[in-house]
Formats: sequence, C-alpha cells, structure tokens
Amino acid sequence: MNAAQRDGDGLSRLIERTEALQRIESADRALAERVRELRAWQAARLAKTYADLAAEERQAPAIDFFLTDLYGPQDFSRRDRQLARARALLERTLPRGALRVLVDAVELYVLSGELDHALAKALAPGPISAQSYASAYRAAGRPADRRRQIELIVRIGERLAQAVGQPLMGLALRATHVPAHAAGFGALQDFLERGFEAFRRLGDARTFLDTIRARESALSEALFRGEANPFAA
Repeated sequence: MNAAQRDGDGLSRLIERTEALQRIESADRALAERVRELRAWQAARLAKTYADLAAEERQAPAIDFFLTDLYGPQDFSRRDRQLARARALLERTLPRGALRVLVDAVELYVLSGELDHALAKALAPGPISAQSYASAYRAAGRPADRRRQIELIVRIGERLAQAVGQPLMGLALRATHVPAHAAGFGALQDFLERGFEAFRRLGDARTFLDTIRARESALSEALFRGEANPFAA
C-alpha cells in the first residue's frame, strides 16, 4: 500500500468518526447544546491565552487561523466532507504537503470533537466556569489524546510553514482557486489559502509554534494535576 492509499484509508475512517459525532448530537440535543456552550467557552479562553500574539501584526493572521480554522467553535464538517469527495482531484493538483495539511486538519477536528463530547458529559450543570471546566477536564481524562491534539495543531503549522517555502505551492493554490469553487470545494480551497497566507506573513514559524506547544502543554498538565488556578499562567 502506498502513502496515498494509506492517507485515503485514514481519511475514510476519520469521516466515519465525524459522522458518528454528528449522529450523537442529532440524537441528543441537550448534549449538542452543551458542546456548543463548551466550544464558545474554549474559544474565549484561547483568545485570552493568545491575546499577546494576536496583538502583533506579523503573528495576528496565524493566531486567527488557529482560532477560527483549526480549533474554533465552528462546524468544520462541510469542509471535511468536501475533502472526502475531492481527494482524488487534489492528489493530482496539489503538492503532497498541502494534502497532508488537510488530512491532519480533519483528524484534529474529529479528535477535538470527541474530546469535547467527553468533557461536555462530565461538566456540572449550569454556566461553565474555570473551576467546572477544570474538574470536567480531569474527569474526562484521555491525557494521551490531549497530547495528540496539541501535536496535531503544531504539526499543521509546521506543514504550512514548509509549504510557504515551496515556490510551486502558491502557484498551485492560485491555479486551483476558480476550479475548486466551481466544483463545490470552496470551503476546502479557502481553508488552504488562509493557512498559506497566514504563514507566509508570519515568516519564521518556529518561535510561534513553540509558544503554542508550550502554553497548551503546560495548561493541560496543570489541569490534570488539579492545580488550584491552572489558567493563571
């Protein structure tokens, strides 16, 4: 089995997991609403954690991409279904690095969704607070998946940074813009273009990605240790 076939098989399984999450939320509207509340709370936490980077002109687009296109409260299922349909076309038209960004983004979305479901089920009733979030985070557990989630975020950034260094990547994205939108794959195309542009403007991504890994890892570890105020840092 070659690498492209492995990617295809992996993507099929990820789409199945996406559809399973959607079925659960369709059958349990209370859980679906709690997940939405949780994601809004997490988005606000992330905006606060990275307010310093968002205030810097060079880093602001990359932070915005992470908070809206990778790890935000939006529903990315439309984008991911487009990838399942468009994979054969993209394999012919995009450099391999760009396709790997897309597959990693789907995995991040699915894993984050599964973790959100587990955390939402563990949340105490009522408005979400730092204390109730921390308690539910520990109760939901899955530290290995939390580490995987952080590594996926960083790896997507690394792949985008590598793509920016490939002269053909920008040409390929420009060449596929109109055909992708005409074929109904606009959400997918726009995701790649936003990521590419954000990291083109960022320049050296190493410090940026190291900061994300360090902050998210430290917070996750503090939450699992049960520190009294894990969000203080």
